[in-house]
Amino acid sequence: MVLDPAKVNLDPQAKALLDMIALAGRIPYSQITPPLARAQFIELCRRTRKTTEFPVSVGDRDIPGPAGPLRARLVVPRAAAAGPLPALAFFHGGGWCMGDLDTHDPALRQLAAEAGCAVLSLDYRLAPEHPFPAAVEDCFAALRFLAAEGGSLGLDSRRIAVGGDSAGGNLAAVAAILARDAGIALKGQVLIYPATDFSRARASHEDYAEGFLLTRESMAWFGGNYITPADHRDWRASPILAPDLARLPPAIVIVGECDPLRDESRDYAAALRAAGNEAAFHLYPGMIHGFFTMGGAIAAADRAIAQSAALLSRVFAGS
Repeated sequence: MVLDPAKVNLDPQAKALLDMIALAGRIPYSQITPPLARAQFIELCRRTRKTTEFPVSVGDRDIPGPAGPLRARLVVPRAAAAGPLPALAFFHGGGWCMGDLDTHDPALRQLAAEAGCAVLSLDYRLAPEHPFPAAVEDCFAALRFLAAEGGSLGLDSRRIAVGGDSAGGNLAAVAAILARDAGIALKGQVLIYPATDFSRARASHEDYAEGFLLTRESMAWFGGNYITPADHRDWRASPILAPDLARLPPAIVIVGECDPLRDESRDYAAALRAAGNEAAFHLYPGMIHGFFTMGGAIAAADRAIAQSAALLSRVFAGS
């Protein structure tokens, strides 16, 4: 049954944000072109992100990709210890169709500062111009680059983790499996409300289908731009269907209670644990999709970033 946002115990800040969006008259992504959808997403990120400066240094560069150079942004904490830094490869959300280095920049600066590690944010190719599996190939290429050439950037190629939010969480989960199979020993996974199953058959997809920011209609639009139905059961699209989830690095999985992706995020954490991995699951009561990067509007983002930073600090220190 589709739940009414007015009758759900939403976090007050999440409710205020949803009310603001409703008053702004945001056009559903499915009713506009991908370039206009991207511009609208950028504006939402601009209005909800933190404006605080963090003690980090930032530089953009190109790294090798399977179809040509990929733009990436390296965020380095100024207070980092001497010597090669551990690094998190982070893949932004946006339904595989939207997002860039700027949409997630403040949250990743905060994460780098709190975790004491470098963060490499990747501007992977977007759909529909570059459908599945282009984004998967780009993200795995970023991990291979860090493992083979991270030293050229002052990074420790033996201490790499992977992370992402929403569609980026999907890509991070897939890249972690690909890295394991390629002999790249990752130290951790930061999976923020990851999409893990294109079947979209779980109860949270129905319960929170309308009125909670991420809608059933927008998910259908994202998926239709990114992948054909024939590939929905490819584990590189639906990592929960991977035939082997064993021997993966420690993970943290974070999701809001009122997020359509809640159940598949929870189930992926459970599947990781069932396969013998460490996987901490954190459910944020009354919270909506997208909150991790909305620190200027939703205080819970600080806690999610702190929990992610704690996992990274621990796994990197134990190396």
